[in-house]
Amino acid sequence: MKRLVAAAALFCAFSGVLHAATLDDVKARGMLNCGVNPGLQGFAAKTEEGQWAGFDVDFCKAVAAAALGDPSKVEFVPVNAQERFEKLNSGAIDLLARNTTWTMERETKLPLRFVGVSYHDGQGFIVKKLLGVTSALNLSGAAICFLSGTTTQANVEDFFREKEMTFTPVMFDRLDDLVKAFDESKCDTYTADLSQLYAIRLRLANPDDSLVLSDVISKEPLGPMVRQGDEQWFNIVRWTLFALVNAEELEVTAAGADELKAKSKKPPVRRLLGAEGTFGADMGLDPEWALRAVKATGNYAEIFNRNLGAETPLAIERGINGLWNAGGLLYAPPVR
Repeated sequence: MKRLVAAAALFCAFSGVLHAATLDDVKARGMLNCGVNPGLQGFAAKTEEGQWAGFDVDFCKAVAAAALGDPSKVEFVPVNAQERFEKLNSGAIDLLARNTTWTMERETKLPLRFVGVSYHDGQGFIVKKLLGVTSALNLSGAAICFLSGTTTQANVEDFFREKEMTFTPVMFDRLDDLVKAFDESKCDTYTADLSQLYAIRLRLANPDDSLVLSDVISKEPLGPMVRQGDEQWFNIVRWTLFALVNAEELEVTAAGADELKAKSKKPPVRRLLGAEGTFGADMGLDPEWALRAVKATGNYAEIFNRNLGAETPLAIERGINGLWNAGGLLYAPPVR
């Protein structure tokens, strides 16, 4: 009997998780709590005016526009690599939009789900030019800086073991401490996602004295995360991401979205912008959810170019983050 009661209690607890209504909580609060990097230029960092800006910041705004009708209704919660999953699981944040790699273990061991890939990345190395290193294959015996709570050390261990190379790990809990250590040559190299290395390089005392090696030792599909068990919220966040990608493919921009909704005769555009279909209602939103998201931040290309592209200090090329029909990997299911 006790076993049946315990099993029933477990089922009820699990069922409660399954039917958790994050959208209701967000609406009642009037604010989306979005977990972001404490400070990574181009992705999430405060400007000199104290405003949050970046690629991930814009995604949070797009979700707030879709779900709440207002992109300003976001509380940005800085979370480090060690605490990010606990913050999401505990409900302290509704959405994690912080450069996080989608892996099997993270999705099967943790009660969390990735909604998709927002940025295709790969792990690399940054070194001081004075070392004369031109390839990761020259790093055997190096002291390598790592940030705790990431997958970077495991990737290096795999790469170095395969190449029969050795290294000495130098661990840090805070990115600021790590950057300072690398700047002071207390380690020979720092390894992270290439997008992060481009941003970190700009924080060094003399950025031109360091270079990011061309070697890529892993694939790092970065994407937003939500809690498992709430399919409605999962769909809202996932399809906001897809809407931004589809908007680029359909040439829907922030400035032109309203006019296209009123005048476009293209069925995919009309469905995306709410002129046809019940796609918003199917998620508990109104028909203009995607229209608001695009107007708030622009389509994927506008977000990328504004925060990471050629006209920014990072000057990152679209590359594999280009659309599938332009030689990249970016692909979103259609709204239909």
